[in-house]
Amino acid sequence: MKLWSQVSLTSLVISTLFLNGCQKPEASTQETASSPASQTVKTLSIGFQKSSLNLLVARQQKLFEQEFPNAKIEWREFPAGPQMLEVLAVGAVDFGYVGNTPPIFAQAAAKPLSYVAYEVVAPDAQAILVHADGKVKVLQDLKGKRIAVQKGSSAHELLAKTLQKAGLSWQDIQPIWLPPADARAAFDKQAVDAWVIWEPYLGTAEIQGHTRTLIDGSAFPTTYSFYIGSPDFIQQHPKAAQKFINSVNVADQWIVKHQDQALQIYAQSTGLNTQIAQRVLDKRPKPSPVHALTAEVINNQQQIADLFKQEQLIPVQIDIQHSVWSAK
Repeated sequence: MKLWSQVSLTSLVISTLFLNGCQKPEASTQETASSPASQTVKTLSIGFQKSSLNLLVARQQKLFEQEFPNAKIEWREFPAGPQMLEVLAVGAVDFGYVGNTPPIFAQAAAKPLSYVAYEVVAPDAQAILVHADGKVKVLQDLKGKRIAVQKGSSAHELLAKTLQKAGLSWQDIQPIWLPPADARAAFDKQAVDAWVIWEPYLGTAEIQGHTRTLIDGSAFPTTYSFYIGSPDFIQQHPKAAQKFINSVNVADQWIVKHQDQALQIYAQSTGLNTQIAQRVLDKRPKPSPVHALTAEVINNQQQIADLFKQEQLIPVQIDIQHSVWSAK
C-alpha cells in the first residue's frame, strides 16, 4: 500500500493565525454547505484520553466545528488506547488518539483501523514507578515482582523493552493487567511492586505518592503516538481524515502561542491541579505537530510488532503498512 505523501505543516495550518489572548483560531479550510463532505458527514465522533492536549484544545476552541460546520461533533473519553480501539472497531468512534502499542494488539486481533498520522512522544512521558522505600533498586530487581500495567497500552511496550534490557523474560515477572485508575489504587496499597504508566497519571503519582522512577522512555529510541481512524468512515468520507489532521495541527500552533491558556484548558479538562498539569506540559515538545506517517515511523512500529510476536504477546505476525491510510 502506498504511503500518503508528506504534507508540510504550513499546508496544514493557516499561513497566518490572528490569535491574541483567548481569540479562537480559525481552521485551515472551511467547508461550504454545497461541498460533498459537509453534506455527508453528519456526525463526527472523536475518542480522546487525558494526555491528548491537541484534541483537548481543538475541542475547547471548536476547531472541528469549523472544519465540519454541518456535523455534530461528539467526544468520548477513554482511560487508555485499548478501550478506545474496541469502540472504534465497531464504528462508534471515527478518529482517536492512542499510544504505539494499542493498534498493534488491535491489528493482531483482526480489528479494523487505519493509521492516519503520528506525533512524537516526549521521552519522559512514561515510566516504571516503584515504591520509594521498596526493594526494587535496579532493573534486575523486577524479577519475581508484581507489576501493574494496562494490557495493550504503550506502557505494555515500555515494560517489554525494559525486560529485554534487564535480561529478563515475561515468565520472570507477574504482570497485573489493570487500567490506570485501578493500577494507581493497587500501587498506593502496595499490592503491586511496580507500575508502568504514562502522563498525566505519571506526574500525579510522582507528586502525590511516595514513588521513585526506575526507568523512563528516555532510555530507549524515540517513540510515537498515533491518530487512528475507522477505515469504513474514511472510505465513506475520503476528505475527513485530512480535515481532522488540519484541525489538530491548528490546535498545536495555538498551544505554542498561548501557553498559559493551554495550561488552563488542560487543567480544567482533566481535573488536574495546575502544578501537575504544568509538569505534564513542560515535558511536551513545543511545537508537537502531527505528521504523515513516514517509512521510518512505520518501520519503528513494525519492530515493536515483531518483538511482541517474538515474545508471544500477540498471536500472529502483522504488517503495519497494511493499515496505513493513504491519501488519494
